Amino acid sequence: MKYTRLTKEQFEELHKEFINFLATQSITADEWTDIKQNKPEVAEQELDVFSDLVWEGVLGQVKYLEHISAHQMHLFCLKEDIMHLIAIKIKNEATDLTTTDGFDWFRNNLLSDDVEFLTANKSYTDDKYLDKFKLIQQGAVITKGELFRYFEKLVGPK
Repeated sequence: MKYTRLTKEQFEELHKEFINFLATQSITADEWTDIKQNKPEVAEQELDVFSDLVWEGVLGQVKYLEHISAHQMHLFCLKEDIMHLIAIKIKNEATDLTTTDGFDWFRNNLLSDDVEFLTANKSYTDDKYLDKFKLIQQGAVITKGELFRYFEKLVGPK
């Protein structure tokens, strides 16, 4: 397995897609029941293959990721051949970006000396989907990129 198995909830949400996946392999509902009961290792493999296919599809569409912690914000724009990063560090230890009050403080103090902006570009490794997946495993969430685009205007193109 290249990524990670989908959760039970994700499988339930993708029930129709999983049925179609089994159908592409000529596995009927009765055969699937039999496989689960009598060949659990084969069933596990099928779940893993389907999970990887879903992840591949999702990762191929991801354009923006965000990882926000108490004192840092990492905003990623994932281009075809490179990752652009805008990193924001809050030096004020009393401020927690994950709270409403902390984020309000941040918005009102963007230009203060307690807010540091950094930008960077990084090439992907041989497997850009896995690079994206690792960022998600580390806590990044898929977004539409509003924060990245806002701060890109503020810190200028790199």
